[in-house]
Amino acid sequence: MRRAPRVIGWLRLWVLAAASLLALCLRADEIGLVDARLREAEEGLVLDADFAIELNPRLSQAVASGVALYFSVEFEFTRPRWYWFDQKLGHRRLQLRLSHHAVSRQYRLSSGSLQQSFSTLSDALEVLRRVRGWLVIERAALEVDAPYEAALRMRLDPSLLPRPIQVSALTSGEWNLDSGWKRMKYRTPQQAPAPVESREQRGVPTQ
Repeated sequence: MRRAPRVIGWLRLWVLAAASLLALCLRADEIGLVDARLREAEEGLVLDADFAIELNPRLSQAVASGVALYFSVEFEFTRPRWYWFDQKLGHRRLQLRLSHHAVSRQYRLSSGSLQQSFSTLSDALEVLRRVRGWLVIERAALEVDAPYEAALRMRLDPSLLPRPIQVSALTSGEWNLDSGWKRMKYRTPQQAPAPVESREQRGVPTQ
């Protein structure tokens, strides 16, 4: 009879340890995919996506101190085939650079030659969370009335961090930001649609 309280105590410790480990894992993954939409455009398929991103205090301080953070948005597009391996039709990668300029005291978000400035980190993150009008598949690669599968993820790329920080990133979950691959089904229309809108009508594309 005396063993029962001891067993219950061990079970409580195990549950607390498991809960703590789960909490650590959840904190390490602070990027989430809120919504993603593929739509027809003149050039092909374009992607609109919304992510949930929150920087922990370590990363916020790093950016404010002059360390640039590189976020990578990756997209894969395949066509399932029952008789063979899935057909890979495309892999696209969009790189976003988040930095802070000490002289102007502004945060900067850049993608290729496109650069935007913000007075606060929260304003920069608000734009970082949104991907709009990203051409991911050329129209010539699509077949009419065919099923496809798309995969999307966003992550902080540790390989582009300063080398001393790269070592810390390997052992610290504070630098491990990754939404993981999120998959969705897509089927092309039965008829090839007329051009929906031009690049200029959509505004400035991401890349």
